Amino acid sequence: MSRIGIISDTHGLVRPQALCALASCMRILHAGDIGGGAILAALSAIAPVTAVRGNNDIDAWGTGLPACDTVTFDGVRIHLLHDIADLAFDPVTTGVRVVISGHSHKPAIGGHRSVLYINPGSAGPRRFRLPISVAILEINGGKVTARLVELTLPPIAGQRPTRRQAAGTRSA
Repeated sequence: MSRIGIISDTHGLVRPQALCALASCMRILHAGDIGGGAILAALSAIAPVTAVRGNNDIDAWGTGLPACDTVTFDGVRIHLLHDIADLAFDPVTTGVRVVISGHSHKPAIGGHRSVLYINPGSAGPRRFRLPISVAILEINGGKVTARLVELTLPPIAGQRPTRRQAAGTRSA
């Protein structure tokens, strides 16, 4: 079985909760808006990292990253890009079974035709009231499953916890 960690939109912030959530993964895929080489170094301490460039990765180190990449694990082709709107081909006709994107900061997992689409959400600075999350993809004998992991963050002084934090919800 392959367990692959999926992270996106760190924007220069690598949270210890994200590192903990990804600790059991054999590979990590970063869907862009990384925010610096130090983020990739921290993730690489856990497992090998494949990363693509996001629209904010405009420094010299970021422009060296590919805009998209396709990797294969246990015979399953996975396409990685930052913004799903930039997907320039039909995954079904090219044999891609999983498409991973970020950009929106909105965590989501859904299927269309025979393709699983994953947006892990943002693991970086909070944007609006969106959750802070990563995703875990598991491949076992050709079967592909994914789940979102909402990161539990310590409350900010003077701020009331969200309903999810109060209830202790950690995954979706």
